[in-house]
This record gives sequence, C-alpha cells and structure tokens, in this order.
Amino acid sequence: MKAVRQWSVRHAAGLERLYEAFAQLAPLLRPLATIIGKQGTERMLAPLERGAKQLMFDCRMCGTCVLRKTGMACPTNCGKSMRNGPCGGVRADGGCEVDPAMRCVWLEARDGMRRISPHDERTGSLPPIDFSRRDRSTWIEVIDGAPERVQPPAPPPRDRPIHAFEAACRSGRFVTTVEIAPPDSADPAALLARAAIFAGLVDAMNITDGAGGNCHMSSAAAAAILAAHGHTPVCQIACRDRNRIAVQGDILGAAALGVRNILCLTGDDVSQGDHPQAKPVFDLDAVNLLRIARDMRDKGEFASGRKLETPPDLFIGATANPFAPPFDDRIDNLEMKIDAGAQFIQTQFCFDLDLFHRFMDVVRARGLHDRARMIVGVGTLSSVKALRWMAHHVPGVRIPDSVLARIAQADDQRAEGVAVLEETIRKLREIEGVAGVHLMGHRNEATLAEAIVRSGVRA
Repeated sequence: MKAVRQWSVRHAAGLERLYEAFAQLAPLLRPLATIIGKQGTERMLAPLERGAKQLMFDCRMCGTCVLRKTGMACPTNCGKSMRNGPCGGVRADGGCEVDPAMRCVWLEARDGMRRISPHDERTGSLPPIDFSRRDRSTWIEVIDGAPERVQPPAPPPRDRPIHAFEAACRSGRFVTTVEIAPPDSADPAALLARAAIFAGLVDAMNITDGAGGNCHMSSAAAAAILAAHGHTPVCQIACRDRNRIAVQGDILGAAALGVRNILCLTGDDVSQGDHPQAKPVFDLDAVNLLRIARDMRDKGEFASGRKLETPPDLFIGATANPFAPPFDDRIDNLEMKIDAGAQFIQTQFCFDLDLFHRFMDVVRARGLHDRARMIVGVGTLSSVKALRWMAHHVPGVRIPDSVLARIAQADDQRAEGVAVLEETIRKLREIEGVAGVHLMGHRNEATLAEAIVRSGVRA
C-alpha cells in the first residue's frame, strides 16, 4: 500500500488530469442519479470509491476529500491528522514524529503539489474534517455539482479591551515571556512559587498543556489561578486531547476566569509521554483551532454557528518551528496561522542563529513580522547531557555541534549554558522583526530568571 501511495504522489499531475476529466463527465450521470435517487446512487458509488482510494492513497473515507489540494497524498494518514501542513515535530530525516519509519505525509503532499503546480501556488487553508460524513462518497457530490467546501473569510476585528500582554506587544518594546509547567498537585502552592520567581521580570507566563504528552494540572486551571493572583498568564490550548466541543468550552471557561491570552497548538504525540496507552484526539489542527478561537472572539459564535451571549476577549497566539524540516515550507505554515488569526508567535528553542536569520529574512520579505509579533524561544538546561538528550529526543529541536562542544568543554556547564543563552538573547535583539524572547527550560526557573536579569532584557 505504501508503494502505491508513493506512486500516486509521483504521478500527481496525471491523476489531477484524470480527475478533471471525471469532473467534466460526472454531471452527465445526474439524470441517472435522479432516477435511482441520491441515496441509492451513493450506495453503489461508495464501495467503488472506497476500494479505488484505499488502493491508490490509503484513503480512510473521511467524506471530505482534499486530495487535489494535497498533491494526491491523503492527509488522514498523518499521525496527528494535520490538515494544513506538517507539524513542528518532523524529524531531521523527514520522518513522522508519531511513526519515524514513515515519511511525513505533508512532505509527500508538498512533492505532489509541486508536480501539479510547478509554480507552487498556495491553495489556502483546509477546513477541519466533517466527521458526520465519514464513510460517505465524495464522488456523488461531483455528480451533483455540489460547491467546494472552503474556509469562510475572516470577520472584521471586534472592538474590545486591550489587556496587559497585548498592550506590551503593541508598544514596540522588546517583550519577555517564560514557560511554566503546571504542578502534579491539587495544591496550587507549587505553581505560585514558580510564578513568583518571575514577578516583575516577564510580560507573561506561558502555562503548558500536557507538554511532551505528560499529564499535569490543566493549563486552563493553572492560568486561571495565576490570573487570580495578579500574574499575566498565557493559556495553552492543545488539539491532542480534546475535540472541538471541549476546546471551545475550555476557551470560554478560561476567559470567564480572567485569562486573556491563549496559545493554540497541535500538541506533542502521546507515545512520548507518561500515558502512551492514551488515545490521541486531534479533531483539529492548530490552524483550524486558531480560526475557531478568532471567530468566537470576533464573530461571537461557536464553530457550529450558534451565537455566544458574551464573546471572550482574547489575544491569540500560535507556535512556529523554524528549525524543523521542511525548512522552506515553514514560512507558508506561519503565514497560514497568521491568516487564521494568530497575533503573536512563539517559536521552538533557538540555538541555530544562522538558520533563524534565514528564516527571518523570508518573514520580513513577506511582511509577516508586521502582522504578528515574533517571540523567539530560547533556553538552556543544566548540562550538555541534558541538552544532547533534548536534541535527540525532542523532534524539531536543533542544537549545533559547536554549541554542544562549547558547553561540554566548560568547567561549569550550567554557567556556560547560561552564558550561551545570554549571548543568544542579545543577538536576537539585533534581528529586525524579533519582538521578544520566550524562555523555556523544564523546572529550571531560577536559571531562567538569572538569564533574564543578566541579559538586560528587563530594565
């Protein structure tokens, strides 16, 4: 099956021409379908469609086929059900984060898309799967001449209050955020103790949502606790664990408890965490989650179209990984997220400044830094051993050998790691379009606070 699927991608242009011929001839069958009835016609077509598509594309019969827009590579083969490009966990060899032995479906999709359209024209983002159509025929829709499903246009921004973190980002000054892991406890004391270390040092505190597929206190609850104690939290909303009903409920609940900032992300694979037996959800990807959050705020409605009584006041962010392959396509994914509603972007760890410079050259060329604030992920761990582990086990983290060698040769590896972090922050401040830094390092709060002070990012 894999070999046939790859053959289909290699011959995407020919299959596209075949589809065009089918689309032109299919309406001729409409009178017959009318006589038999739509349900009867679909009952005849569905087994044929299932057999052909399973053979050619490993199709899962999602009922919302997008093969023409994905280079004849079926995105339902993606381990995270990504609908709008690769996740940030693509491995250095192009392997899937979930199944390293399989090449990323979206790398295959990009190959097929370039064969169909050599000029690589963007087709826009794809809507989430309509699961009510699972196992339904899409050929019947071609016969019926049903309109293509497209994303609705973005609503105009709603007039709303501007809260602290958004105001800081709008001010033009260099902002600083930090990542805090919620506790493994029903007692919020440990969370508040971690947050207290950064009081007066950061503009916002980003609360992780099951980072690495590990279970902790929920991000929404932890963010609400921080907000109640006078801190400025960013609540992470990951697609891995909840469907579209649950994530909208969490967004509303967090907003009702004073959380004004959210970060929309797809989420890490469960197989890497402490519950590998858990079922991943991935009902949405980050792009579609961004659209839903934006529409809740600006249109005042759920994804179903049902109206909200009071829309949430949200400053909406997303993630980007300039250091994961396919490098050339990361800008397209970033632009798609900004189009979907992202107002600030937080990146994966930046250790490779040369690669990040090239990334920002394209960001500036497209004017994306003017549309969303680019906040660059930085950080360190306590030893070169820990850094090497992260580089080899966390997909999307790229640490140059020169950096690892420098820290390994130091008498005090922790101090050298902090020195590298300080230098990285100072160099990032010199890059046009960089709006701030986002400090990360699991349970490494004291070291990160020290780096903030020593780098001078907060006067």
